[in-house]
Amino acid sequence: MRQKLVAGNWKMHGSQQMVKHLLEKMLSQQAPSAKLLVFPPYPYLSQAIQLLAKSEIGIGAQDCSQADEGAYTGEVSAKMLADLGVSHVLLGHSERRQYHAETDALVLEKAKRVLAADLIPVVCVGETLAQREAGETNKVVLQQLTPLIEKLTLAQLQKVVVAYEPVWAIGTGLTATPEQAQEVHAFLRSVVAKVDKELAAKMLFLYGGSMKPDNAASLLKMPDIDGGLIGGASLDADQFLAIGKAAE
Repeated sequence: MRQKLVAGNWKMHGSQQMVKHLLEKMLSQQAPSAKLLVFPPYPYLSQAIQLLAKSEIGIGAQDCSQADEGAYTGEVSAKMLADLGVSHVLLGHSERRQYHAETDALVLEKAKRVLAADLIPVVCVGETLAQREAGETNKVVLQQLTPLIEKLTLAQLQKVVVAYEPVWAIGTGLTATPEQAQEVHAFLRSVVAKVDKELAAKMLFLYGGSMKPDNAASLLKMPDIDGGLIGGASLDADQFLAIGKAAE
């Protein structure tokens, strides 16, 4: 049985006061049995690490550089993140692909750096509305996943988490139906199964498209949906914990 993982991507939101209020409220309530993980913006990682030091809530970074060190002003390496104390790194989010022109090849290079730093990459894949309407969903997510499958070793793949985020359902209020999401998750798992069936059975596939407390249970009961990558709802402690409890 795969343990459910509910991860909150705070995107570019926050302040020291907000981080303190949000995390202290989360800590004051009973934690769900599902694994919880938060992705704060870079400036608040140290604060979050300190606040969550004695809790079971994990902390991840929203991105990292494809380089270990050097003349890359403004970049943050996976080694630095490991030194700081995070456990996961979010890679290839649709916003990074759209606004920063990140390619599948670049996401692969970043994943290699994350794995070399002994951190867990959470790699995002997903299609636009135009691609879904053209019947290209499986083609798109296969193209995004293939570099990882082909270039990472089996031992490396065992640490990878995949997040399916239909781009048309991020911040739009639209959500894939449980059946639509399950169909893509099952396809992704079948792709991994062609490499190694045991790996496919253990790998976590998260759904990341406007998951909220009122739709979380129906999505999370699907056999191949192992948790959620939560956006807006993760900025509210009650909503985020409610999703975590729905995953139990």
